[in-house]
Amino acid sequence: MRTLLASAGLVLLLALATETSASAQEPPEYLKQTVPDQALKPHWDEQLALMNPKGALDGKTKQLIALGVAAQIPCVYCVYGHTKLAKAAGATDAQIKEAVATAALVRFNSTMLQGSGYDQQKFQQEVDRLTAPK
Repeated sequence: MRTLLASAGLVLLLALATETSASAQEPPEYLKQTVPDQALKPHWDEQLALMNPKGALDGKTKQLIALGVAAQIPCVYCVYGHTKLAKAAGATDAQIKEAVATAALVRFNSTMLQGSGYDQQKFQQEVDRLTAPK
């Protein structure tokens, strides 16, 4: 299901990347064949609204976030698509590498904290100290 939802975002972004009218877009055939009828329109409408490159985040930033998530799911379809779309939105190879490395670092730290059972209150105190104004 995660792959399906991520792929839906990919298709929307492909449509938006070609500068076609988002309001004229229809869900792709694979969504029509896989998403229940009652969920298809709301799901597609959410994709159109959230993944619009003119939101609070620009299109390149959204693509880099999507690529980092896709690499962690992992979804080979989404990694391929979001890499291409990030480049189309102006991302450099260095930005793509850094986005994927950042996602990997977050996952590594999360794994270590969760697996070690590190005290959450202590963690929050340490983060608060690190982010306090100087």
